[in-house]
Amino acid sequence: MTDLIKAIDPRGLIRESYRIDGIRIEECRSIFLDWALFDDHEMPQAERIKTLLTHFGADAPEHPMTEVMKLALEEATAPKRRGGRKGRVG
Repeated sequence: MTDLIKAIDPRGLIRESYRIDGIRIEECRSIFLDWALFDDHEMPQAERIKTLLTHFGADAPEHPMTEVMKLALEEATAPKRRGGRKGRVG
């Protein structure tokens, strides 16, 4: 494991999720949320997710954690609708 991966996933939550046989997507969502809420790294979260996907997801494309991280990345990069006055005024 690289130093960058250790820095991005210091508690090993993402790493360990890939080692759990039969883990379900619901459990992966919970683990991912725990990782996301308590991370403390200067790299933007979307970049951290991409790095983790490259490191862990490449060897396990069908793993539920891979799916969770891909969905999180899609939501992080999806344009947000601005409602109310902010949406009408530039």
